[in-house]
Amino acid sequence: MAITTGASRLGTSAFSTKGVELRPGWTAEESKAAIHAVYRHVLGNAHLMASDRLSALESLLNNGQLSVREFVRAVAKSELYKNKFLYPHFHTRVIELNFKHLLGRAPYDESEVIEHLDRYQNEGYEADIDSYIDSAEYDEKFGDWNVPSYQGFEYQVGQQTTGFTNLFRLYRGYANSDTSQISGEDSCLAADLAKNSASAIVAPSGGGAGFAYQPSEKGTMPTRVFGRSSVGSTDRLYRIEVSGVSLPRYPKVRRSNQEFIVPYSELTNTLGQINRMGGKIASVTVAQ
Repeated sequence: MAITTGASRLGTSAFSTKGVELRPGWTAEESKAAIHAVYRHVLGNAHLMASDRLSALESLLNNGQLSVREFVRAVAKSELYKNKFLYPHFHTRVIELNFKHLLGRAPYDESEVIEHLDRYQNEGYEADIDSYIDSAEYDEKFGDWNVPSYQGFEYQVGQQTTGFTNLFRLYRGYANSDTSQISGEDSCLAADLAKNSASAIVAPSGGGAGFAYQPSEKGTMPTRVFGRSSVGSTDRLYRIEVSGVSLPRYPKVRRSNQEFIVPYSELTNTLGQINRMGGKIASVTVAQ
């Protein structure tokens, strides 16, 4: 049972079900479904071209020569996975994603990240992947024939509360991909784990409550001047942070975080223009 009655608003209802399992005597369709589930979960819901598929490994799984666990291991060690998640990212982000893709949860604390970072530096990438898949936790959750799935959204014995809140920082909705999140190459959890604090839960955009405002990196946003200062206006400038605005461009961007810096004399006019563009004002503060 989902841990929250408001799961649909947070985008978790699609994952409040048991994962896919291959049982003895499986059919070709069941094997196909398991392979699809592995690709979807382990590759973070990223789009997969037909030429990217690991056909030889798929055949071994279909023939029973490879367990689901070993297929997951092979996908996580493949160049396909490395190109999407290892090479483009700083390694703390890689570790976050490995936890998500292989154990179905977020790191509980900084010590878990440090452990995997040390193993990666001393033993290499493949040894680090093995440490997830050969762990007692993986064995208990998934065994040899279950496809890894999200576990952190439901109550589990031994799970820390921070695991629940941290997972929302890594999971941004059913249709979101780990290759296109707002965090980009940066770690989502490093600051909270370093402070040993739980992450704030922010619903995914379009989760039923409109656009989910998130501060930009380092708490600031790119400086954007909405209009030119009028002659004789005061030197005092104001920063308007906007959580959603429709932009007149193609392709049309319906929602984006923006910041406008305007003098006091243009403040009222700017607020009106933002409202007419469908923007939601997150804050108005003194910029200078």
